[in-house]
Amino acid sequence: MSLTLLIFLPLAGAIFAICFPRKQVGTIAAFATLLQVGFIIPVLLNFETSVSLQQAVDNWWIRELGISYSLGLDGLNVFMVALTVFAWVIATIAASRRKVDNPRTYFALLALAETGTLGAFLAQDLILFILFFDLLLIPFYFLIGIWGQRRPRAATAKFMIYTLAGSLLMFASAIAMAHISAVQHDIGQVSFAFEDLVQNPVSGGAQNWIFLGFAVALLIKMPLPPFHGWMPDTYRAAPLPVLIPLSAVVAKLGAYGLLRVVLPTLPLAAQHFQDLMLVLAVIGIVYGSVMAFSQDDARLVVGYSSIAQIGFVALGIFAFDDKGVQGAMLQMLNHGIVVVGLFLVIGFLAERAGSDSLSRMGGLAKSAPLLAALFLVISLATLAMPGSANFVGELYILFGAFDGAFAYGAVATAGVVLAAVYMIRFYQRTMHGRGPGEGRSREIESDELGLLAPAVLVVLALAVYPQFVVKRIAPAADSALTAIQLPGASGVSKQSVDGDAGEPAARKNDSGAPAAKRPSTKGERTR
Repeated sequence: MSLTLLIFLPLAGAIFAICFPRKQVGTIAAFATLLQVGFIIPVLLNFETSVSLQQAVDNWWIRELGISYSLGLDGLNVFMVALTVFAWVIATIAASRRKVDNPRTYFALLALAETGTLGAFLAQDLILFILFFDLLLIPFYFLIGIWGQRRPRAATAKFMIYTLAGSLLMFASAIAMAHISAVQHDIGQVSFAFEDLVQNPVSGGAQNWIFLGFAVALLIKMPLPPFHGWMPDTYRAAPLPVLIPLSAVVAKLGAYGLLRVVLPTLPLAAQHFQDLMLVLAVIGIVYGSVMAFSQDDARLVVGYSSIAQIGFVALGIFAFDDKGVQGAMLQMLNHGIVVVGLFLVIGFLAERAGSDSLSRMGGLAKSAPLLAALFLVISLATLAMPGSANFVGELYILFGAFDGAFAYGAVATAGVVLAAVYMIRFYQRTMHGRGPGEGRSREIESDELGLLAPAVLVVLALAVYPQFVVKRIAPAADSALTAIQLPGASGVSKQSVDGDAGEPAARKNDSGAPAAKRPSTKGERTR
């Protein structure tokens, strides 16, 4: 299966399902997403860490503007693609269990959101990345606005205002970066290809304001304070099958953009604003943890805990240490998996208690011990219990922070303690408390178990063998830091952030040989 087919397969399946009766639409859409699993599992098992870009597609799209249709898999995105496929399979199957008005449109929009997300992760051209990045906003706008609950129109308005403002800033910054790069390096053809932008960086002074445009857009998507204002209303309003991929996957696009775009192409600006980004990361960790502890709405407990977890990811990235970046990439995957499990459990509990409120879910474990046990596994992973992959990810991040940014790492350790507090409270209130939900519980049903079991099994598998992920992402993590000026490290020669950036050192593959150079923008794109 080609990468193009992987991107558009769920959308094609949803469109094909329009020809069938309403009751069969969800089943056909779910089957289309399941076909993607058959592609991604062999890719993960056979992934070659020594190859920088695999299954690459590289063709001109709009030659006159320097925009190419370029896709590829590498260590930065392969597990994000796998997470996307996993989350959308679960979300689509969960949606097919529910009765929704106008299912043809609902599942078509859900599939379009997956197409946009996969395209953004796989894009190797900056404009292509931004187009897919913005494309996924459209289906989420309608999915939340039409099928949402609790003031969906207000939620979608705030969601679109925040995200569109950020996207416009990123689009303007991208055009400026490519144009300035072409002028400064006397290149006849403007190019938006990531490889060309890395090889021809803009000057340090220009990097600073371009960095701010990208940073705002990506921080909104993550989200991190103070750019998280869209999150509470959106999490309350979104249907759970829509909220699962929105929280588990789409929020990771912001952190992925920092690794894919910002660090390699704007290394001097990344260093210049390192302290600012670390401050925002630490604020996110502490603020998210405190707010998660104070919520009664189960959705917002997970929402604010996600802010805390994405704060750890940002901390690992901007510690500028290889262990920190590896931990950030591992934690992006870990958190995505546990969020899928958490929102599934919230949905099951809300059906039994008739509410998303923790105060109405008390005592639901008395007649549902299996559900309680599965929820416990997910909860322990979320609070990074030793022995879980989340613990390994946070350990990598904190080691990286202590090596590169000790003070911030010391403050961030408070987030580890706070995570235990809010997750234990969350579990006890829903499972063992006394409340109106007591006596109305029932054991997990077979279709519910079929949805939750894969998430639990993946959590357990990553806990047993986290090195499956780490050894595949390590070269990509090192590559993302190549241009960052570290003591004794190769990359851009040391200069003032107000001076001109030099040429980045030639990137190498694992064997030490120079990596294959991207075809010149003046030549023909080849598949």
